[in-house]
Amino acid sequence: MLFFSLLLEVIWILAAEGGQQHWTYAGPHGQDHWPASHPECGSNAQSPIDIQTDSVTFDPELPALQLQGYDQPSTEPLDLHNNGHTVQLSLPPTMYLEGLPRKYVAAQLHLHWGETGSLGGSEHQINGEATAAELHIVHYDSDSYDSLSEAAPEPQGLAVLGILIEVGEAKNPVYEHILSHLHEIRHKDQKTSVPPFNVGELLPPQLNQFFRYNGSLTTPPCYQSVLWTVFNRRAQISMGQLEELQETLFSTEEEPSKLLVRNYRAPQPLNQRTVFASFIQVGSLYTTGEMLSLGVGILVGCLCLLLAVYFIARKIRKKRLGNRKTVVFTSARTTEA
Repeated sequence: MLFFSLLLEVIWILAAEGGQQHWTYAGPHGQDHWPASHPECGSNAQSPIDIQTDSVTFDPELPALQLQGYDQPSTEPLDLHNNGHTVQLSLPPTMYLEGLPRKYVAAQLHLHWGETGSLGGSEHQINGEATAAELHIVHYDSDSYDSLSEAAPEPQGLAVLGILIEVGEAKNPVYEHILSHLHEIRHKDQKTSVPPFNVGELLPPQLNQFFRYNGSLTTPPCYQSVLWTVFNRRAQISMGQLEELQETLFSTEEEPSKLLVRNYRAPQPLNQRTVFASFIQVGSLYTTGEMLSLGVGILVGCLCLLLAVYFIARKIRKKRLGNRKTVVFTSARTTEA
């Protein structure tokens, strides 16, 4: 009897743990319900966030990021994996970051995107504006920990680069290193190999313009251990490449197939955190609407000024003509006399 009781207890524990690990972005296990199974997802320093540029703090002491080993990460192929939540590319420890409090070694990168046909799929937003997709490059503190899993629950154990991706006119050949292999991993848990390439070219230009804040993983268990760097400039892919990302992968292993889309978390409250910027926000004192109103106001003011000058000039001209006529009339009277 005792044996069966212990067996039932073990089965219950395993079932509970399995239930905790199962999560989705929508539905009964969606992000609104994450805190029930993963309490840290309901804490007060969560990611992503909506970065309001008029509220960030310029910090001239923020050192520039130095990407080491990004130009040639490895001579070995990289593993590309459909884990049911995203497409993930493994990265070798020869890639690491300098310019942070400690050395952070790369572990993997992955993408977030929206519904089919949607141009809004990023997790971070800037002034309420989302982009088509977002790339995350995940690193862990190798000075203090031996692995990503060991570092993940620890304060500032992770450092993640956030790259906002927008749609441009031309196909991006570097992103094609990933996107061209998606058809090989259409279903959950499928893997393939990708030849090594220059991962640094996935990033946007001007890496010296970025935002920095303390946050969390954007998926369960939502550990609040991430030192986030979100770049101000954006990478670009073509509309065809975005559609390939939105229409190729499935979140299920077999039939019935469920398209893997809208795999982004909504922005979380900033609460008492500070977002630092490595650069001065030019033109960030006004919103787009305020700038438009200001432009219209300046235009109207200029028109009013021109009209005022016109009427003043016209009045002066009339006065001069009147004086001239008076002089002519007086001269004529004098001549007659």
